[in-house]
Amino acid sequence: MLPVEIISRYSAWQEVYSIDESFVGLRGKPAELERVGTEIRQTVHRFTGVPVRIAMGPTKSLAKVAAIGIKKTPAMNGVLHVGRYGEEQMSRILESIPVTDLWGVAGRSRKKLAAMNVHSARDLRDLDPKWARKKFNVNMERIVLELRGIPCVPLELIPPTTKDQLIFSRSFSKKIADDREMEQVISLYAQRVSARLRAQGSLAGLLSAWAMTGWADTGTVAHSAQVSVGLSAPTDDPITLTKAARALMPKLFPTEGIRYARAGVVLTDLRQADGVQPLDLFRPEFEGRGVGQALDAINRKFATTAVGVGRGGMKAPPGWEMKRELLSRRCLTNWDELLVAAA
Repeated sequence: MLPVEIISRYSAWQEVYSIDESFVGLRGKPAELERVGTEIRQTVHRFTGVPVRIAMGPTKSLAKVAAIGIKKTPAMNGVLHVGRYGEEQMSRILESIPVTDLWGVAGRSRKKLAAMNVHSARDLRDLDPKWARKKFNVNMERIVLELRGIPCVPLELIPPTTKDQLIFSRSFSKKIADDREMEQVISLYAQRVSARLRAQGSLAGLLSAWAMTGWADTGTVAHSAQVSVGLSAPTDDPITLTKAARALMPKLFPTEGIRYARAGVVLTDLRQADGVQPLDLFRPEFEGRGVGQALDAINRKFATTAVGVGRGGMKAPPGWEMKRELLSRRCLTNWDELLVAAA
């Protein structure tokens, strides 16, 4: 069970902001909410062993301020509601926080803010909101108001169910100039992006492919190209998508001798699979045979590239694939790569 799933039990309003952070809506007085926060923290630790901080405030920005306070003060035991502080205390707290430590304030704004004599969170809070918007943007205006306790950034309770485009792209471990290798690249990328398409329950109506040389490669003429093809009917079938991608090869790689450094396949014109019922006349040849679902099941069980279609089903990994020996361990998202502590 993930921490976000446990936290969701305590509120009907939850925004999963990132892999390790959520905003939730709670109602009550600061002392009451701190007791709830302590219970949430203890429950998450009991079921997952993961220590979490519960930072609370009347706005997202002030909750982030509370998170800074928790991090600096271990005596708070990981739970703080800024509502426990009076106006003067809150001003002193904001005075101690550099403005660029605030959530939503980019580090590149430091010089511009310093030129306006804005160095701390308190300085920013005391700016005129309209003036902040004029000098920066609407986001800065919202931060000013949120630091005053006025909610301006609501919870995003319903995340997008689908992405409007899906991309699979990589740089190569070695430059590619051979047509057969490029055909394998396009075949593999089309199949891998089709798996992402099925994972979110969508169909694609347009496929694009692109390739380019490396900016620092002096051994070839700089070149880049992108071409697209419309599909006869929206589909998630890996065979249909691979065929469409391979059909773009003559336009995508028109000249021999060019050393390509990276490439990608992009799917757009996406729609929900359960909302599309094409006529049999326009149904792709392999649609309905469950080829994609079979590939997904095999690859989940054995390996990402255990089986594939055509040149995308090579037994040995291709020599041009990106080197990943130094990839950081995915200890937050992969059970097999959890950190091990030796006592």
